[in-house]
Amino acid sequence: MNHIASPSASVVLPPKSRRERGQRLVALSGDWLRRHQRFIRWLQWTVVVVYAVLLVVPVFVPLPDGSAHIWNNISLFANFVFWGIWWPGVLISMVLFGRLWCGIMCPEGALSEMASRHSRGWTIPRWIRWPGWPFTAFVLTTVYGQMVSVYQYPGPVLLILGGSTVGAILVGYFYGRNHRVWCRYLCPVNGVFGLLAKLAPLHYRVDLQQWERCPPHAGRTTYVNCAPMVPLRTMESASPCHMCGRCAGFRDAIELSVRPPGSEIVTVSARTATVWDSLLIVVGLMGVAVGAFLWASSPWFITAKQWAAGWLVERGVFWPLEQDLPWWLLTSYPGNSDVMSLLDGVVLLGYVGMSAAVMSMAVGIPFAVAARILGPSWCGKHFHHLVHSLLPLAACGVILGLSAQSVTLLRGDGFSLNWVDDARIVALVCSAIWSLYLAWRIAGHYRNGVRRTVATGFGAVAIVAGILPWIMLFFVW
Repeated sequence: MNHIASPSASVVLPPKSRRERGQRLVALSGDWLRRHQRFIRWLQWTVVVVYAVLLVVPVFVPLPDGSAHIWNNISLFANFVFWGIWWPGVLISMVLFGRLWCGIMCPEGALSEMASRHSRGWTIPRWIRWPGWPFTAFVLTTVYGQMVSVYQYPGPVLLILGGSTVGAILVGYFYGRNHRVWCRYLCPVNGVFGLLAKLAPLHYRVDLQQWERCPPHAGRTTYVNCAPMVPLRTMESASPCHMCGRCAGFRDAIELSVRPPGSEIVTVSARTATVWDSLLIVVGLMGVAVGAFLWASSPWFITAKQWAAGWLVERGVFWPLEQDLPWWLLTSYPGNSDVMSLLDGVVLLGYVGMSAAVMSMAVGIPFAVAARILGPSWCGKHFHHLVHSLLPLAACGVILGLSAQSVTLLRGDGFSLNWVDDARIVALVCSAIWSLYLAWRIAGHYRNGVRRTVATGFGAVAIVAGILPWIMLFFVW
């Protein structure tokens, strides 16, 4: 008996055909970006204008009082946009799409590249190319932001974000040569963005065989000005790539492609993981960032401050309790009854430093043991590679921490948000499972059997330690 399908009947494609069609659609998306660079520039300048308005205007209006709301006060609205939507959204986009934000929408990148077109052409000095800047800049910016209450007041936002923007323009003007030197070396979040991009399922794949076969001036793209200065032929990692699409089709060997999420961490990071990556993940994202988000809600911070104040009073030393500094050094808003004394600042620094030390040991020591188990002897490369498995959990923690301020603002404006706690639990559990899976895959890169299982078990200990501070913040304190 013959069966003839009607024209309206759906046709089920073989799995391979579906994958090929999906990959083709993704590759065409990369080509679309290449062919619409003019539209992307208009988009970038639109974001620049919005960014400038949100950054500058709140500084010139009075601070919000108790009757202000997100919808009728520019300061609260800008605060909500920056810390509740903008930055969490950017971090989520890194995990989903790689550094698409950097190449398509980042205002600092656009301004720095614009300035670089008129560059003085100075040689990039060695101090700019120091590999420790991503870690150092992230830690200093995070700690300084807490000292001046960057999540609450427009002045510190303008000082930190605006200062970074001015730095990007100046570096582009003096050293750019049509490249984003600031983005490549000095941007305070460059290191974080580069690490999170390793998790993304999208990347620009380079076919080396096709590269060698294709003449230099053939292909859909014959010339590429790679703004972040990525060596295209040897590009393996999504970390430095800004996903702008300019190189799509170059020598018919580069195209936007799909890969399993986190696969780069398992394979490429085995060769590229460094001590600076580990410092940024363990000390920065899992330590300093945790302390920065927790101190304002921590009863331990209050206890430490009360003990220090009592100790000073017993000895007749009162000036650390009474002396304050300008708002750009330490939070000082008397009209809002929000003033930090020198003692407050010292205790805050101590709390963040202690949090970084405790969390670094809590997540670092188990991975150090795991690295020892995987090798015939201690191997730093194994350790740095294993630490990369923490990236899903680290990203989740920072995103939840940034969004906490906006949750508070929305609840203060009458939104119930009863689903938030459940969403936080789901996010933490899913990110922990992803981190554990990556630890298992990385351990399997070096050993199988019992050693792999035991090493993954120590990784699980580190992951549990990384979850505990967020449980304390959201569900205990």
